Amino acid sequence: MTTPEFTGLAAPLSALLGREAKTGAADAAAAPATGTTTAVRTDTATSTAPAPGTGAAPGAGATVVPAAAMAGLPGMQSVPSAVPDTGAVPDTGAVPGTSAVLGMGTVPGMGTVPGMGTAQGMSAVPGMEAVPGTETVPGLSAVPTAPVQTPTTAPTSTTPTTPTTTPTTIPTPTSASTPTPTTTQHLPGTQRGAFSPEMARRDVPILHRLVNGRPLVWLDNGATTQKPRQVIEAVAAFYGSANSNIHRGAHTMARDATALYEAGRAAVADFLGAPSPEEIVFVRGTTEAINLVAETWGRANIGPGDDILVPVLEHHSDIVPWQQLAAETHARVVPVPLLPDGQIDQFAYADLLSSRTRLVAVSHASNVLGTVPPVAEMTALAHRYGAKVLVDGAQAVAHFPVDVQAMDADFYAFSGHKLFAPTGIGALYAKPELLAAMVPWQGGGNMIESVSFDRTTFAPAPHRFEAGTGHISGVVGLLAALDWLSSFDHEAVAEYEADLLAYARQALAMVPGLEILGDAPDRIAVLAFTLAGHDSTAVAQFLDLEGIAVRSGHHCAQPALAHYGLDSAVRASLALYNTPEEVDQLVSSLLRLQQSP
Repeated sequence: MTTPEFTGLAAPLSALLGREAKTGAADAAAAPATGTTTAVRTDTATSTAPAPGTGAAPGAGATVVPAAAMAGLPGMQSVPSAVPDTGAVPDTGAVPGTSAVLGMGTVPGMGTVPGMGTAQGMSAVPGMEAVPGTETVPGLSAVPTAPVQTPTTAPTSTTPTTPTTTPTTIPTPTSASTPTPTTTQHLPGTQRGAFSPEMARRDVPILHRLVNGRPLVWLDNGATTQKPRQVIEAVAAFYGSANSNIHRGAHTMARDATALYEAGRAAVADFLGAPSPEEIVFVRGTTEAINLVAETWGRANIGPGDDILVPVLEHHSDIVPWQQLAAETHARVVPVPLLPDGQIDQFAYADLLSSRTRLVAVSHASNVLGTVPPVAEMTALAHRYGAKVLVDGAQAVAHFPVDVQAMDADFYAFSGHKLFAPTGIGALYAKPELLAAMVPWQGGGNMIESVSFDRTTFAPAPHRFEAGTGHISGVVGLLAALDWLSSFDHEAVAEYEADLLAYARQALAMVPGLEILGDAPDRIAVLAFTLAGHDSTAVAQFLDLEGIAVRSGHHCAQPALAHYGLDSAVRASLALYNTPEEVDQLVSSLLRLQQSP
């Protein structure tokens, strides 16, 4: 994509537009940090040393999140702020290329944030001292170079009872190869390839708030992930300096908005390993992507007597659309059974495949069991029978690298909000020959070439599937999220999460009456469990009182729970910014619940 001239854009957007195309984890691997960060896990603390030569981690400065973004949220207790209230918004002059925004001299309450005081073990709230979108262009503000302030002990404000056995060591991933110089301009952040959970945490403002008087422990990442400041700033900057509809506009703002939107498409293609941005369709999320495939490709290719194979572990979003299609076309949805440990029964899968099979719909990672199926092998086997394969990547994309070409998926879908991006935006990858043969799902503006009452011709893919005004700011946020995530070594993130999962399983095993569902050898850091004598909702409510957010219920995966004879469970789902100390708090709270009368 050729980026047009952009003037008057705020710094976060300029950084995104000015960046060279990169390939996600491969980019991180090509330019790792010059040093390493090592965390040694003991039964009481995590000691972390900054990587030599990496400078400051993102957001290491002692600053606060603007109160305008957080004021009025329920449960936001007022506590002392990390820095005094300055009262004025710094550096809010007119954005170059635009007229001055009225009323931006001072904003009441922009000093401290209710409930955003320094949690024990956290040095400061991440750097968001300037209102997003008000920095002048060209250029970026300097990345802080102060020494990294890292916690030396686990948070102790809730006085948890730590497990009595020696916890598993959780090594912080390191990057061993030599960095290569690069001129690529990215959002302010760590040197490409460095990773530690502390680096990620300092970028995520909401992780520094209080819930019921306790520091938040966010273990509901399977439902949605929290957003780094780079995403928050990019979305705010778009509305502050580049808001316009996209495509066809002749004015500067339209060109800028279009450039951002299409840069987001290119970034998604890079992130998924897709050959071309033209193979990426923007949708509201995984659910809409699956419905799009069902209503377009499915209606044209699935008919009476055909089979749609769907494993029992699937999310409802990957079951219900196929049931609806099958009911209308007289096809069959055929469940693929699970083994006791939560793996897909591969022998049963092979037996169920036949010349009648038109589609296999499978999750890249289960949202309730964490199971990671052998998707590439399942796809290759399906292709022998001429069947297509749709992969639901909603739970996978935030946890490990994805390469749609390597797995040879015909369709791949994911949601941005599970990838540190805003809600209401997601993407569908499809092979170009499939997109070319698919008819539009919805009609309207933006998806046509010409319209008359005699004849309408449609735009080429992917635009023919994007009727109306899309979620432009959501694409901007997704672009920023991908840039932020790819600033870390994705392989290192996956390794860290695997170690954290192993530690969590060992620690939870010490809670009497707790049973974890599933034990597949390949899995992401998702832990669904039951606690003897306690309803799952009651467990979640008790944990919430201690500042710990987990999910309870059927998790939109009732067939998977039914496999274990259940209709409800508690789920703790981990992400790259979670820590062993947070696992300790979860275990201590559960032990207190079990010991309570």
